[in-house]
Amino acid sequence: MNETVNVNDKVYVAGIDIGSSYSKAVILSDKEIEAYHVIPSEGDYGPVAGRVMTEALDKTNLSMDNLDYIAATGYGASKVSFSGQIFNDITCQGKGISHLLPSTRTVVDIGGQFTRVFKVDDRGRVNTFLLSDKCAAGSGRFLQVIARVLHIDLEEIGRLSLKSKKEINFNAGCAVFAESEAISRVAEGAAVEDILAGLHRSLAAKIESMIIRIGREDDLALIGGGAKDIGLVRCIEEKMGLRASVPDEPQIAAALGAALTAGEIVKGQS
Repeated sequence: MNETVNVNDKVYVAGIDIGSSYSKAVILSDKEIEAYHVIPSEGDYGPVAGRVMTEALDKTNLSMDNLDYIAATGYGASKVSFSGQIFNDITCQGKGISHLLPSTRTVVDIGGQFTRVFKVDDRGRVNTFLLSDKCAAGSGRFLQVIARVLHIDLEEIGRLSLKSKKEINFNAGCAVFAESEAISRVAEGAAVEDILAGLHRSLAAKIESMIIRIGREDDLALIGGGAKDIGLVRCIEEKMGLRASVPDEPQIAAALGAALTAGEIVKGQS
């Protein structure tokens, strides 16, 4: 992307994923992660793209001039003015998760707008995928809505749900109705942890149905912001009857895949 000499004569590339809820940047050298950063997108994708990349670079001794190539992906990728090329986000996710967890064959991405289930081969190529419907009840945004309704931090949902002692079931397939039902349960005196566990089971049932539809393979990985919710992860595992793998930072798979693609471009140019 530029002709400057790299630090220590290494080749450095970056991937940036501008999602509807969060933006992520990953910096690689020889396929090794040098640094990454994740911040809320906040709707103004251009400035956020510059900020997430700058903050990732701040974790290294690098500057933008040291990067040989930057690839972009995600909902707001067109706003990344400093990228060399834009790539499909699901293709990048497949490549990224295959790099992090090579044995993975089925992936569930619980994102801000929707949940996506896809299958990858041994080279990280996506061969089939399925999106949840447009209703927020099938996405991580559903958890954000419920956190607001129950007046708790989003980060606390998983931990609290694991304390549930009484099973509460939610039948609403729509986020609006589920929100109303959650409010009603609060008014009835139901414990917050029981409500959260019930909502997790509802979302896990939707995800299980999607996995069955594309064809279940037992080596399952969870990515996206929803994968940070330990209560939801446990519910999915119970529904599926297996253990799911979650990367240390489940939100960077697409950005990592974009960075790996950037590395392939540089290699092809050499």
